Amino acid sequence: MAKTEKFAELLQTQISHEFTAAQQYIALAVWLDARDLPRLAKRFYRQAIEERNHALAMVRYLLDRDHPVAIPGTGDVRNDFSSVHEVIELALAQERAVTTDIEAMAKAARAEEDYLGEQFVGWFLKEQVEEVAQMTTLLTVVERAGDNLFEVENHLYRESATEVEDTPDMPPVAGGKL
Repeated sequence: MAKTEKFAELLQTQISHEFTAAQQYIALAVWLDARDLPRLAKRFYRQAIEERNHALAMVRYLLDRDHPVAIPGTGDVRNDFSSVHEVIELALAQERAVTTDIEAMAKAARAEEDYLGEQFVGWFLKEQVEEVAQMTTLLTVVERAGDNLFEVENHLYRESATEVEDTPDMPPVAGGKL
């Protein structure tokens, strides 16, 4: 087994997870869009693009390091929900699972003394702290709003005034960032 084979294997698996997450976020966005919740829907449409960009940053890294890359299919995507709360709970669980996956990649890179891999994964670790925190806050807002989903929409509107769209330290994305 090559010195960095485990890390590259985990990274390849994570590409599949990121593409599946992108598809799941589209499903969440469509469900919300169908219920006339445009701010929530927009949040998840945008999140889907972000997950796609993450997958393609991983592709770019593997290409740059001369590892073979296989573009996988996606896993199952859930489309039916009973409430906005359930939608956000699923999104939070998904982000927590991704955090666990990214941590495993960081451990593998460190164990293999793959310093370039470890440095690459560092950006994703930082990103996951932000993603879990934002989704946790959104779940709290949904819980506080109860049945008044306009409060959730208003919260997202207010938050959009301070959004930062670009992360200049993100690793390069194969084919370019959307």
